[in-house]
Amino acid sequence: MITLNPDEFRDRQHLLIEEIRKGAVFIHPTDTIYGIGANAQDKYAVQKVRDIKQRPEQPFSVMAPSIDWIRENCRIPKEAEEWLQKLPGPYTFVFKLKNKKAIAPETNNGVDTIGVRIPDHWFAKVVAEAGVPFVTTSANISGMDFMTSMETLHDDLNKKSDFIVYEGEKDGHPSTIVNFAEKEPIVVER
Repeated sequence: MITLNPDEFRDRQHLLIEEIRKGAVFIHPTDTIYGIGANAQDKYAVQKVRDIKQRPEQPFSVMAPSIDWIRENCRIPKEAEEWLQKLPGPYTFVFKLKNKKAIAPETNNGVDTIGVRIPDHWFAKVVAEAGVPFVTTSANISGMDFMTSMETLHDDLNKKSDFIVYEGEKDGHPSTIVNFAEKEPIVVER
């Protein structure tokens, strides 16, 4: 496992994106906290994230390459249009999935919904360049504190990730979830 600062990552970005497409599991910064990610279309990479996090069943969210990707692959109710204009930002929107082939079934464990994010952070451009959604979930073992610095990175995540993009300590909190899969939108502040 290697640790890269943002400049080192950018210097190797094309190679690392290719590694992600091929199944690399990595820790990355966002506009809120650190996440652990992988290509959401690669069932083996997604399963590796599940194993590392010890999270066998709960669906994962994805960082979408674009709002167009969200529109193409999710059912967007009328009341969600205003919220979509807030992207990029510290939100995760839960939508009904209309294109089940957009992600590996292991990403959401076959349920008919998916959480989508586009962080207000330079790393969102990496996802856009890759052109595939990335699994994104907090960098922690399920039920434990999430990573805010290298000192709070759980040893298992460190050992089992292919690389880390580290930009210093974060003092954020997980994104606000807005669930549009129900009859009425449900907002969960975290």
